[in-house]
Amino acid sequence: MIYVLAQTAPPLSIDNLQQMLVVDHATGRLFVACILGALIGLEREVNRKAAGVRTNLLICMGCAFFTLLSAVLAGEGTADKSRVASNIVQGIGFLGAGLILHNRSRVSGLTSAASVFVVASIGMACGAGLYAAAVVATAIVIVSLEAVGFLERRANLKTYPMIYEARGSDPSLMMQVILNAMDAAGERLANVERDTIGEFERVSFSLTTTKKRHERLRDRLLEEPAIGALLTFRDPEED
Repeated sequence: MIYVLAQTAPPLSIDNLQQMLVVDHATGRLFVACILGALIGLEREVNRKAAGVRTNLLICMGCAFFTLLSAVLAGEGTADKSRVASNIVQGIGFLGAGLILHNRSRVSGLTSAASVFVVASIGMACGAGLYAAAVVATAIVIVSLEAVGFLERRANLKTYPMIYEARGSDPSLMMQVILNAMDAAGERLANVERDTIGEFERVSFSLTTTKKRHERLRDRLLEEPAIGALLTFRDPEED
C-alpha cells in the first residue's frame, strides 16, 4: 500500500540546492526559537507551572518550523504562503484549552494557556526571521509574568490560594478556633479535611485571598494555644 502511494503521489519539486538553503536558513531560526521558548519556559518552571521549559521550547520551535515550511512548500509565485501559519493559531488554541481547568469554584490555567499562545507567536516570528521582534516579545512576556505579578502582590491586588494545615491534639477545638478566625476575617471556611496521623490531629483547608489577609489569618491562628503547629503551602493548582 505504501509503495503504491509513493508511486502515485507527485514528488515535491525541491532539489538538493534548495534543501541546503532551507537548512541554512532554518538552523539559526530554530535555534533562536528554542532559546526564547526555553527562557519563557524557565520562568514557568521556576514557578512550578504546568507548561515548563520543554513544553515552551518545543512549542516555540515547532511554530517556527511550521512558519518556515509554509513558505517553502508553497513555492514561488503563489500567494498562499500563510495557510500553514494561520492554522498554527487554531492548533495552539486546542493546546491552550487543555491547560485551563475548572476546579471547585475557580478557574486555573488561564495564564499558562496565554503564555503558550504568545510563545507560539514568538516561534512564528523566529520562523519568519523577525529576530528583533521575537526578542522584544520574549522580554515583554517575562517582565509581564514576573514584574507585574510582583507588583500585584505588593499592592495587595492579587489573590492567590493557600493551603493551611493546623496540627494539634484536639480536632474539635482546632475547628472552633479556625472557624472563629475565618469569621473574623470575613472569609468562608470550606474544603476542610481532617485526619489522624499517630498522636497528631490534622485539619487542612484552603483559602483564596490577598497576601495581607493571608498574613493576618496566619498570625491569628499562630496565637491560638489549641493549634500546636501551623503550616502553609501554595496551592499547586495556582496559576
